[in-house]
Amino acid sequence: MNTRVIFVGIGGATCSGKTTLAKHLRRILPNSVIIHQDDFAPPQELIPLHPVYGVQDWDRAEGAIDWPRMVKALKEVKRTGEIPPEHISHDHLNEQKDVPITEDVYQKWKVYFARVQEEHKKKGEEIKWVLVDGFLLYWSPEVVDKLDVRVFLRVPHDVLKQRRHERHGYHTAVQSDPEGSLWRDPPNYWEQIVWPAYVEAHAGIVENGDVELGKPNGTVSGLILLDGLELSMGDMVDRVCGVLENASGGGEAE
Repeated sequence: MNTRVIFVGIGGATCSGKTTLAKHLRRILPNSVIIHQDDFAPPQELIPLHPVYGVQDWDRAEGAIDWPRMVKALKEVKRTGEIPPEHISHDHLNEQKDVPITEDVYQKWKVYFARVQEEHKKKGEEIKWVLVDGFLLYWSPEVVDKLDVRVFLRVPHDVLKQRRHERHGYHTAVQSDPEGSLWRDPPNYWEQIVWPAYVEAHAGIVENGDVELGKPNGTVSGLILLDGLELSMGDMVDRVCGVLENASGGGEAE
């Protein structure tokens, strides 16, 4: 039995809904797993200090992710279709709100992809879906090149800011310290650190560097932009599953 591994990138700012979307897709897609980019953050003591504000900067692309380790892991998963046993995720430690989708949308695509999987098995092929979610997913060309499908959730500044302030914090767990500690944003962290880093990391993939309104400029080939306010979570699941329908080579869903 041949194994075909399909990487689905789900990028977006902190609090944009990307992890929620990834988890809905994991429930729908047979043989699917999630790789969270957050799990490739360096240990807390290696996070650089912001040169102006003097606080740890968990958001600027250069220092927020251990890029060589992430690229190495993606290569291994692409080769084997399995997350390495030594890889530990801390996603379960973070607070996440439940954003449900309708049972109709869930069942429609659950049944469809189960059928696709069976059809491929009859041909001697097994599909494995790897959902990669991250707040800096489209910054590194090496990471982008690994993704077969590239989805980007966009939510306006003011909404993201409100959602971020409503969170109680983020766990800083890493591979060497799976429980980590709880990071709480210092005063003005959103305005001084988070949002500027997001703009810097994403200005190059949209027209005129406009992260709020600009269309994809082709730098990230095939980038699918989803408006996180205009679309419900069910709409986004439906839209992405429609794209994966083509990626899997199956027929149309009923």
